[in-house]
Amino acid sequence: MNAKARGAVVAGTFYAGTSEGLREQIEWCYRHELGPGFVPKVNSKGSREIIALVVPHAGYIYSGPVAAHAYKELANDGIFDTAVILGPNHTGYGAAVSVWTKGGWRTPLGEMKINKELADKLLGGVIEADETAHLYEHSIEVQLPWLQYLYEGVSIVPITMLAQDIETAREVGKAVSKVGDNIIIIASSDFTHYEPHHIASEKDKSMIEAIINLDEGKLYQRRASLDCTMCGYGAVAAAIVAAKAMKAKEATLLKYATSGDTSGDFSRVVGYGSIVIRR
Repeated sequence: MNAKARGAVVAGTFYAGTSEGLREQIEWCYRHELGPGFVPKVNSKGSREIIALVVPHAGYIYSGPVAAHAYKELANDGIFDTAVILGPNHTGYGAAVSVWTKGGWRTPLGEMKINKELADKLLGGVIEADETAHLYEHSIEVQLPWLQYLYEGVSIVPITMLAQDIETAREVGKAVSKVGDNIIIIASSDFTHYEPHHIASEKDKSMIEAIINLDEGKLYQRRASLDCTMCGYGAVAAAIVAAKAMKAKEATLLKYATSGDTSGDFSRVVGYGSIVIRR
């Protein structure tokens, strides 16, 4: 399939289906008690120290206030050209690692163009040009309205990972680190799925510690030893590898919460974290 633009698949379910409703929902996330508390504006004179973000991808009513912390930091950091967005492939369609290389992606806030030149540079090895993997996948799409709300003219490169073993993650991370200077890497992942709040929080604390230490090996070790159901571990590991190659100095947890904190049901939660990696 060579569609000119990918339509929004989860508009009206994961996030509001109209432009006005979506803008209001994003502002609600920023102002939520679990959010930053205010709606940010882009700082055009920002120092551009952020290399990568880890951001959740659940429905905005559950994970949006946590995601808002990452995008608040990004807004204050300045202007970039392209967002390389890495997400897990939940659907099972398509290649092991799939890049959408041309055209654009639409949401109710408009269309974001693909940076074709940058996308083409990634091809080779485990990374293929493939659109079928992206057709029904939500992990990348839910990040776009956040970017569109803040920026004009930013392009994207969507990469979905069906294979998330450490070798694949390292190969993807190295490839991403070489494609351009003024990029931001967004790793889209939720943490523990459908366990009691106290258990999820403990597991996720351990996983987040590995990420903040920029240690992708430890992330895999802990995922195995804790039997953690974090869905985008390969995307996060690839972002860590890329960030280290791009001279990352530190990572910081901005906010952690679970779906229990937003829904009130703490019996079976999903964990959400926003993490920033800076040079």
